[in-house]
Amino acid sequence: MSQMSLSLRDVTVKRRGKTILGPVTLDLPTTGFTIVMGPNGAGKTTLLKVMHGVERLTAGDLTWSAPHEIARQSQAYVFQSPVMLRRTVRQNLAYPLTLQAAPKSEIEAKVRDWAARIGLADALDRPAPRLSGGEKQKLALGRALIRNPQVLFLDEPCANLDGRATREIEALLADAHARGTRIIMTTHDLGQARRLATDVLFLLGGAIHDHGKAASFFARPATSEAQAFLKGDIVE
Repeated sequence: MSQMSLSLRDVTVKRRGKTILGPVTLDLPTTGFTIVMGPNGAGKTTLLKVMHGVERLTAGDLTWSAPHEIARQSQAYVFQSPVMLRRTVRQNLAYPLTLQAAPKSEIEAKVRDWAARIGLADALDRPAPRLSGGEKQKLALGRALIRNPQVLFLDEPCANLDGRATREIEALLADAHARGTRIIMTTHDLGQARRLATDVLFLLGGAIHDHGKAASFFARPATSEAQAFLKGDIVE
């Protein structure tokens, strides 16, 4: 189970003089399935990258409740367009464990286990770049989860998938959350947010306009902008 909480204080990201995100002040506890929502250009991906430590801050502070090196090694990130190593499915799954210098027997056992979990047990020797979009996304998720991260970031992981692949991804995420992984994920899919979220962050113009328990957010959004967004209106 995740033991890392996250604190952001007046975090701001600017590019060419334009504010992309912030100032954001936010506390995220050690547990939960946080869904980040908002219209295109709201700053959702930038916020995820800031939290993961791959986006440079213009101002403000970000602090994990664990030493920096431990926090960094305890996270994983899955992109909207999955990045595949030009290797087999087996080698893609093994890669993060190889970096950790895990024993060969452990790597082989975990690769077989996760290949079965993501429905690719019969594709271990297939080149990963030749997989379908849904298979690639499941492989990217399996590769992220195979080393049991405490925190998992996902940026629109089901954006380009059909219903069946989406259902399979959601099942994997629900299982990971039940096992104690802290999940922070962006999505435009309101149905998906309702199915998965324990809490919702609503961003607009790089600022947090609402943050609360999922049930409260969907029943009684705190701002007119969040209300309009849930109605399907264009929000700027």
